[in-house]
Amino acid sequence: MPNNDLHTDLNKNTLTIFHELPTVRPSTPLLDTVNSPDDLTHFSDDKLVQLANELREFLLYSVGQSGGHFGANLGVVELTVALHKVFDAPNDKLVWDVGHQAYPHKILTGRRERLTSIRSKDGLTAFPERSESVYDSFGVGHSSTAISAGLGMSLAMRYQGKSNSVVAIVGDGAMTGGMAFEAMNDAVQQNADIIVVLNDNDMSISQATGGFSKHLATLWQRGLAVDIDKLGNPIITHRTISSDDRRIRHYLHMAGDAFDDLSVKIPKKLSEKIAEKIAEGLPTPAQIIHLPEKIANKIADNMFPENLFKAIGFQYFGPFDGHDVVKLSQVFERIKYLKGAVLVHVHTVKGKGFSPAEHDPIGYHAIGKLPKNDLAKQPVPLTNAHKNVKKYSQVFGEFLMDTAKTDKKLIAITPAMAEGSGMVAFAKAFPNQYFDVAIAEQHAVTLAGGMACEGLKPIVAIYSTFLQRGYDQLIHDIALQNLDVTFAIDRAGLVGEDGATHAGVFDMSFMRCVPNMVIACPSDENECYQLLNACYQYQGTSAVRYPRGEGVGVEIDKAGIDKNGANNANHFAIGKAVLDCQFNNKNQKVNKKIAVLAFGSMLKTAKHACEIIAKNSPKTQFSVYNMRFVKPLDNELIDTLIREDYHIITLEEHQLMGGAGSAVNEYILSKTYMTSVPNVLNIGIDDKFIPHGSHSQQLEYCGLDVNGVVQKMNHFLHH
Repeated sequence: MPNNDLHTDLNKNTLTIFHELPTVRPSTPLLDTVNSPDDLTHFSDDKLVQLANELREFLLYSVGQSGGHFGANLGVVELTVALHKVFDAPNDKLVWDVGHQAYPHKILTGRRERLTSIRSKDGLTAFPERSESVYDSFGVGHSSTAISAGLGMSLAMRYQGKSNSVVAIVGDGAMTGGMAFEAMNDAVQQNADIIVVLNDNDMSISQATGGFSKHLATLWQRGLAVDIDKLGNPIITHRTISSDDRRIRHYLHMAGDAFDDLSVKIPKKLSEKIAEKIAEGLPTPAQIIHLPEKIANKIADNMFPENLFKAIGFQYFGPFDGHDVVKLSQVFERIKYLKGAVLVHVHTVKGKGFSPAEHDPIGYHAIGKLPKNDLAKQPVPLTNAHKNVKKYSQVFGEFLMDTAKTDKKLIAITPAMAEGSGMVAFAKAFPNQYFDVAIAEQHAVTLAGGMACEGLKPIVAIYSTFLQRGYDQLIHDIALQNLDVTFAIDRAGLVGEDGATHAGVFDMSFMRCVPNMVIACPSDENECYQLLNACYQYQGTSAVRYPRGEGVGVEIDKAGIDKNGANNANHFAIGKAVLDCQFNNKNQKVNKKIAVLAFGSMLKTAKHACEIIAKNSPKTQFSVYNMRFVKPLDNELIDTLIREDYHIITLEEHQLMGGAGSAVNEYILSKTYMTSVPNVLNIGIDDKFIPHGSHSQQLEYCGLDVNGVVQKMNHFLHH
């Protein structure tokens, strides 16, 4: 069993701290009695604390078995217990933003014993999903959507004469997304009844950045809280600070500063009284007494005039200790009866209760499964990475580093994905050329456009699934003006366990219809590097899309980089494909010729499939082309194939509708001089969302593994 300590907070609640992941299912007698949130209704305060401890230990065990999102879930254990204790889900609606923090919610809503199946084929989904449970009020996966969805629910309920509560739980990272502010603005405009719980843990996936993060820190550091009394009135209290609070170093002097700030905003005699109290010394948490109600209300009305939430019309309460389940339950019990837009600010620690995760919240954002044969010795995140095989994100990071050494016009922009995009080393080495704009994809794209207007050469590093959020900006602000911006699109194609919400299988279709776009799709690490260079050197709007995870083991050729670091690497011609290999090409008696046009990650599969089929089809010649570009297509190659009577097969890890195969079809059909159209087979993802599972399982499901491709090609050849 794992080692653990007992840590006692100032509120006398006991929290168990773990140092290793449990390798066998822990004993959770109280948690085992909870099959729905209704079972929490009559829990005493002591039982709530016990439940939180058991829930955290079970979570540690289950995620160790399944892998998955980790730190954020540990941080919301007490918050989740309090929400389900007070609110009547599913009649009351709990809307979780992103879903990285929804595992405890799944455990308390009848899915406890299935949690070890999360992210596995036919198991629980990585995020809340309406089809999975009535308690999942809204399907999520992208950030900053919960307040909009919750507002829609609230307004629909009002329209239908219902009075149920709606609670949107939003992380501080997600709050940086513009959509969250759009929804908050409208909530006030609509005078809607909605509770927004701001889970402030200083993090999104990367470290939180920007003015909003500083604003939240200021609210916390003052050492005061806007609490609520039994009648629903705001009261000002000192806030109890846990001894492990990472912000405790700011507490004492910031609390004094807060009183000084208030003294100029309240009547003179009251300020003199407060000054006397400060001179006497600040009270200890055990000695704290609430200010008289009338005075407290007066201060609450004037407190924190720069408070963003109060300024736009929300009723603000907090900040509260997000790991005090008893206090949170009390706060929610009182707040649920308030009318209008309410924001409850809670501070949590990402990875709370698991010491390694508390000290490394970025590294423990998500973890892999523990190995079955050595569970006890490997509590850290694991990968199946081979030492000599680089991830595509590493290749991108190397390209940035190599190019920036001599090119001061290079600017790299990321919407809060520095680690995932391979930009950490670059950010440290070239801080003036690196911009993390937080979770704000639309802003990231247009920011790049503004920089390009002033002669810089910005690269926007973004996941395919998140580029969807900046589509209008891609069209209107970049491509329409033909600005010199390069998009480095990671996670292109299927992404495995994160499922349909994160799959990058739409970008080719939504980009190739945009004028002025160049779209490249490398098949290995070296091509990724070279195509990044080619698109960066291209004067205009371009994109390089590459898969998640490791490459295929091809060494990067940097022979073109001179001693001074100038990146003159092998320049691949824009829009030109290359013949990769042929089978049965020396047989003079072939009676059928097949050209396989492979795009990006499918090149290796295409070669393997053709090799298998060629052995059984000696009179059929197979030519495998590495297309490299989706736009512009190598039309000269396609013209040649048509003239020489080739049958054509296209292969892509992308939706068929609007994808690379569609581009080939469109070009062929545009050749009005043809007397007959060549036989064409498009192999890709059919018109459906692909459920979660491992990447290899998803490929098999789509028929994009080698066996699936062989089967489809054989059917094409013989029918």
